[in-house]
Amino acid sequence: MVPDAEVRSYYDQPVLKAPVWRWPIPAYFFAGGLAGASATLALAARVAGNDRLARRALLNSAGAVLVSPVLLVEDLGRPGRFANMLRVLKPTSPMNTGAWLLAAMGPAAVGAAASELTGVARGPGRALECASGALGPLLATYTAVLVSDTAVPAWHEAGRELPFVFASGAAASAGAAAVLLTPGPEAAPARRLALFAALAELAGTRIMERRLGPEAGAPYGGGGRAARLSRWAAALTAGGAALMAAGRRRRTLEVAGAATLLAGAAVERFAVVQAGTESALEPRATVAPQRRRLSGAARPGARGQLGAGAQPGAGAQRGEETRPSPA
Repeated sequence: MVPDAEVRSYYDQPVLKAPVWRWPIPAYFFAGGLAGASATLALAARVAGNDRLARRALLNSAGAVLVSPVLLVEDLGRPGRFANMLRVLKPTSPMNTGAWLLAAMGPAAVGAAASELTGVARGPGRALECASGALGPLLATYTAVLVSDTAVPAWHEAGRELPFVFASGAAASAGAAAVLLTPGPEAAPARRLALFAALAELAGTRIMERRLGPEAGAPYGGGGRAARLSRWAAALTAGGAALMAAGRRRRTLEVAGAATLLAGAAVERFAVVQAGTESALEPRATVAPQRRRLSGAARPGARGQLGAGAQPGAGAQRGEETRPSPA
């Protein structure tokens, strides 16, 4: 029996260039998810006749979508770099599609909120509210598609679970933010959304970490910063959901739970970005999953083809695309 070859790289250097994103990017992931999910919640509440909840959720969406470009420009360095992304429309590029989504979502959400506050142009305002509600799920989840489209192991190997994790976290944060601003029985739908989405995020995160395997999922189970952030995110999300469930008749507990739940959703985004950085620095996390896919495809009767991210050489080349801003 020939022992398995040890996974090594040239001079034990990382195979991929690690992402160099700073704090504005995971903060944008959180703000964009909050903006998108809040817009959809506002539209659903409007259709159900809950105008008070619709108004609060719409204001949350407008506030978060106004913060999002500021965070992106902070990472890019110059506003012109964001404008350059809008010169062409390329649906096959998650980054380009995200830039157009944000450019469309911003005026729609802000215009709808302005009409709601001032009472001016109610008809166009409702149309903008419908547009922002329809675009909301796309804005909340495209960042998961963006990062999983790279060769960074902790992101690429989680391509099936990350959109679900980001969507559930965005829904939990939208529900929690609406509960913060909407006291009384009108907040009941937002409370139910926050609790259900929090449980879904916790379950989705655990499934994602298990399916990543020992190499790509190592940052979540080790003693590094990504593992600590992931544990904090789970504790905050679970604690916030418990406080909200216990505080249905006590406003203080409900507010504390909503704030804690928001913090958990934000910390989870930081954990995902940090896990990607740590996994890119580990050669085994890049090479071992690719070897397993190659050996599986080489077995007689094996079905399926290797994905673009699993091809030797293509991974390193795609790893160079981890630097651009997610818009």
